[in-house]
Amino acid sequence: MIASTAPAGKGPAGKGSHRQSQVDPLAPLRTPDDPPWDVYLTGTVFLDIIFTGLDSAPVRGTESWARGMGSSPGGVANMATALARLGLRTSLAAAFGDDHYGDYCWDALEHGEGIDLSPSRTVPGWHSPVTVSMAYEGERTMVSHGHEPPPEEPAPECPPRARAAVASLAPGVSAPWIAQAASKGTRVFGDVGWDDTGAWDLAGLPDLRHCEAFLPNAEEAMRYTGADCPRAAAHALTEYVPLAVVTLGADGAYAVDRRTGETAEVPAIEVEALDPTGAGDVFVAGFVTGTLADWPLADRLAFAGLTAALSVQEFGGSLSAPGWSEIAAWWRRVQSVEGQSAVALERYGFLADLVSEELVRPWPLRRAVPTIGFRRSA
Repeated sequence: MIASTAPAGKGPAGKGSHRQSQVDPLAPLRTPDDPPWDVYLTGTVFLDIIFTGLDSAPVRGTESWARGMGSSPGGVANMATALARLGLRTSLAAAFGDDHYGDYCWDALEHGEGIDLSPSRTVPGWHSPVTVSMAYEGERTMVSHGHEPPPEEPAPECPPRARAAVASLAPGVSAPWIAQAASKGTRVFGDVGWDDTGAWDLAGLPDLRHCEAFLPNAEEAMRYTGADCPRAAAHALTEYVPLAVVTLGADGAYAVDRRTGETAEVPAIEVEALDPTGAGDVFVAGFVTGTLADWPLADRLAFAGLTAALSVQEFGGSLSAPGWSEIAAWWRRVQSVEGQSAVALERYGFLADLVSEELVRPWPLRRAVPTIGFRRSA
């Protein structure tokens, strides 16, 4: 397990500016005939309000004071932001409220992160969903509120042509856009949440057949397959999808590619976790990036694990997604750790060809304001 000297984030962040990734991981592969977008995704955008610096979980009947606070787009915006900060041309279809929260989220994603929102829409009279997240002791507690937006009329170019799409699979639910995207040659990466029905039946995930990769966590993988260990579950999943990636928490991740017979396992990076919100989304974004860049399977796992590890050292979902500056800073810092394992460093040696000293900036970067709607000074 590699050791890291990276500092944990502290306190609220300052307002970020328009971001453009300093690294294009797909540059060697781009051609004039490419789709306009690297990744397409759709889902619900929340306004996230994150409290940090709590000494413990809130106690019933008492008032708790947090030492830090931030506001940022959340929900599917976590994944979209993570992809964009890694240099992928990202297109998002989502509904936005016509309130100040919706305006803030739209502006933060379009101008702050450079995400394409042309498939998105503002819904008149609909208020933005909100999540309040409280982070303490490496855990989190969340309270959310929102309403379903009115059904959207089908858009003729939605989903747009893209190299890849990230789909959130749900038991018993089929999303027509997934099959449409796959029919256009889009590589679909399937994510999944906890099965509240308790069925844990892979046949109940009808869109899994359109996916190139499936990325559950260890508990989900074992429940879906009936296997008694995550690695066996990963192999069992390849009967349903070509590439299975199972996250193992503090033990890292394991992957099996049925098409090549290749397997890979990469340990986790030791970090001081501040807030795990969005870490799963960042892991998927890192893996998608490495896959589209045609990296070896083990490098993809290592990169995904690294980006997730960097994210938990900052608070919030989209707030914490690392870009190439953070990756470059980590790579420089970790090489200076006295007694660092040469074998562990070699595992991340592929970063040397991607990052440079010019990318390194003061870390952590500051990207959000604690409160929305500050008046501009004259």
